[in-house]
Amino acid sequence: MSILRLENIKIRKDISDSEVLAIACNIFNISEKYVIDYKIVKKSIDARDKNDIFYNYSIIVTLKDDFNIFKLVKNKNVVLLEKANQVAEKVKVLRTSSKKPVIIGAGPAGLFCALTLVENGIKPIIVEQGKKVEERKKDVDTFLESGQLNTLSNVQFGEGGAGTFSDGKLTTNLHSPLCRIVIDTFVKFGAPEQISYINKPHIGTDNLIEIVANIRKHIIEKGGEFLFNTKAEDFVIENNQIKAVICTSSESKEQIKLDTDAVVLAIGHSSREMFETLYEKEVEMARKNFSVGVRIEHKQEMINKSQYGENPKLKLPPAEYKLAYHGTYNGKERSCYTFCMCPGGVVMASSSEEGTIVTNGMSTFARDGGNANSAILVNITPEDFEGDSPLAGMYFQRELEEKAFKLGGSNYNAPIQRVEDFINNRKSTFIGEVKPTYRPGVTLANLQEILPDFVAETLKEGIEYFDKKIKGFANPDSILTGVETRSSSPITIKRNEQKMASIIGMYPCGEGAGYAGGIMSAAIDGIKVANAILGTI
Repeated sequence: MSILRLENIKIRKDISDSEVLAIACNIFNISEKYVIDYKIVKKSIDARDKNDIFYNYSIIVTLKDDFNIFKLVKNKNVVLLEKANQVAEKVKVLRTSSKKPVIIGAGPAGLFCALTLVENGIKPIIVEQGKKVEERKKDVDTFLESGQLNTLSNVQFGEGGAGTFSDGKLTTNLHSPLCRIVIDTFVKFGAPEQISYINKPHIGTDNLIEIVANIRKHIIEKGGEFLFNTKAEDFVIENNQIKAVICTSSESKEQIKLDTDAVVLAIGHSSREMFETLYEKEVEMARKNFSVGVRIEHKQEMINKSQYGENPKLKLPPAEYKLAYHGTYNGKERSCYTFCMCPGGVVMASSSEEGTIVTNGMSTFARDGGNANSAILVNITPEDFEGDSPLAGMYFQRELEEKAFKLGGSNYNAPIQRVEDFINNRKSTFIGEVKPTYRPGVTLANLQEILPDFVAETLKEGIEYFDKKIKGFANPDSILTGVETRSSSPITIKRNEQKMASIIGMYPCGEGAGYAGGIMSAAIDGIKVANAILGTI
């Protein structure tokens, strides 16, 4: 048999996935009787020409031996693959310690680290200060409805990590074979099959809640252990080597000592108390670049028309965008870019500390809300804040979040502003055609009162530039909600080639440690750290 990848299958009508094979066979002159099996591996939308929008598919087909592929493989859109499926090499486990690794944090980095360990016979303990994802959702809903914040269980903290209450994007700039493992794992535990081939896969917060619970149950079945409502607070270190993790149960207030020789810091980008603890323990850390800004909301219908044209012939999904602007302020280069764009989504109240406002975006899998939203961020460098402490960027973020809290009325209402008013540096006095989606509430304000001058000016220039790319982006009634500060960690916890920190047996991992930026890259880093613990590096 022969295995071929058929590419650039252009389809200009709405069809089901089951109809793709017949169209591909017709295009490449293959009789379906020779097809043993097929799989869609790519589906994207080409909307560069608004008068000729089409789907672009790639599929892998397995053909019988009696099909003559000689002419077919001369086609530039046909790739001959290996004739036998390659079997992934099994991890060689060299770890001999009888002590259980301790993973701090049950976000994507922590969960995929745990999955990799249990699949190779190592049974970790996962410590999570928040609650199980089902219970965590109740705390998030309570905050949205009443403004009552649980600082241990919220959008940032709890099983699944911050990405659980987002759009669930699985995009990344990484080109790693581990990407396929992550995608296949999500499908295995309940994600829609189409995430394995659509061009910009997303899971949606509604699906993620169920998937995360399924992953937890599997880890437990394999011998892993979860300690929810349990906060890691300190470490026992002897001769520069980790000996134990000291935790406290938020329910019983009981202190728990977990003896271990391997602790994974999958702590997430919002674990500020843990960052301070690590600093006190003299774990080597460094300041890093990050970004701050606001969320912008438009009518999804406007984004669709800009991206697809007035009358697309296809039934297309809610449109997305990704934009960047490069300018200068006082002679220093500044970038403004969109981040975590959520079609048909809402702006989420994402605070994790009392007296702060933090925003993020969230969509369900259907992306069927009336508004589109995205972060608009400006780059921040270590030169932008005072002092030489590695924690200075963290305090920069917090100060901005506290200012937003006060500007919003000190009641967890977020400060909002119409784009027209922001550009003209005046407080908004009314809400126009774009209605804000942020809960528990909003307060009309002038965001320029709290944003650093270079951030405000670069945002203004960026919005006006983006309007040239997407007509209506600078619509006067578009809503800006402040502030977005948690797009990435402001800190890197240094590690060596064995993925180990300056403390022997301590493994910084994922987004909070500065080695990832999103669900996919965090999950991949979790796998890499697990392999380091297994002894495969």
